[in-house]
Amino acid sequence: MGDAVNGLESVPSARPSDALSREQKCELYYWMKLTRQLEERLVNLYRQTKVVGGLFRSLGQEADAVGSCFALEQRDVMSPLIRNLGAMLVKGATPLEVLKQYMAKADSPTRGRELNIHFGDIGPAGSTRGFLGQISPLGDMVPVMTGVTMSFKMRREDRVGLVYVGDGATSTGAFHEGINFAAVQKCPLVVVVENNGYAYSTPTEKQCAARFFVDKAVGYGVLGLQADGNDVLATYDVTRQAVDYARAGHGVALVELLTYRRRGHAEHDNQSYVPAGEIERWAAENDPIDRYVRVMKTELGVTDEEIAAIDERIRGEIDAATDLAELSGTPDAREALLGVYADPPSEKPLWFRRDAAADAYGQERPESWGTWNADGAKRA
Repeated sequence: MGDAVNGLESVPSARPSDALSREQKCELYYWMKLTRQLEERLVNLYRQTKVVGGLFRSLGQEADAVGSCFALEQRDVMSPLIRNLGAMLVKGATPLEVLKQYMAKADSPTRGRELNIHFGDIGPAGSTRGFLGQISPLGDMVPVMTGVTMSFKMRREDRVGLVYVGDGATSTGAFHEGINFAAVQKCPLVVVVENNGYAYSTPTEKQCAARFFVDKAVGYGVLGLQADGNDVLATYDVTRQAVDYARAGHGVALVELLTYRRRGHAEHDNQSYVPAGEIERWAAENDPIDRYVRVMKTELGVTDEEIAAIDERIRGEIDAATDLAELSGTPDAREALLGVYADPPSEKPLWFRRDAAADAYGQERPESWGTWNADGAKRA
């Protein structure tokens, strides 16, 4: 379990995970395995050229995304990074949405306008699932989530925000400005730094002189906690401490999770910069799912049959989602113009056919509204 490293505040000695039921602890396995199997399916689709754009894996990091997000309440808000598919699934994103999004389908969450996990669902507490679509420049979501959590504080809402960044993002100006402002304002924000050893191809020691990223917490005057990011229960414990700390009004907590990514930055990256044998050693000795299966069997008494049943459920869910995603069509190019400035638009969109516009805005429009017939042909 993580400890406070900067001496600002003490944290409870009890493990929050002790309060989790056996069913909840089995659920942690489900989310980690679902993440890995869904990404494996995406790799298969990528190699069939059915995935549009890049594919970013979290192989070896499933525990840090799942364990940390599992510590949030439904009313809280989370901002993922490219390797936090597991956190999005915990927060309510579905495999079908993820597959359609990666395949740029017309009925994907962003209607083919964005790719991979660049989509969100946020609104008043309890009305949405509570996750933000990420911004590609890494580190930029820290000031965004600072603003989100500042709004929680101003409205006196009992809500916490959690934002993920990689080790490389901690060297950006956006990270510094965001966490510094949040610290001064005592925003209810948890900043999770996923230290996986590399910022793309740059080893940690070549982009940061600090021994650990949690050491930076003292410079901002915030609580700093650290845990083994490949231990899902340790990750849950330390994040729950940070979330409780922020919710209690103490301000920002910085959590460093020590982990390792076993695939390249994306599928196009062959990891030629990684020392020989390093990936294989992490896979053999520190795979987060294998480690947790041993815990489930020895400490929870979970049987092989129970684990097999969870695995079979996951296979069925991913197969069904894949079949549905492949049936979806590609977006009409003219749909790119919908909702650019306003939704519904302030003027009649003469560039779009009547039936699609009616579907988009949930109401029928007069015949004279557009210049396109229902079959897509331009009117005389």
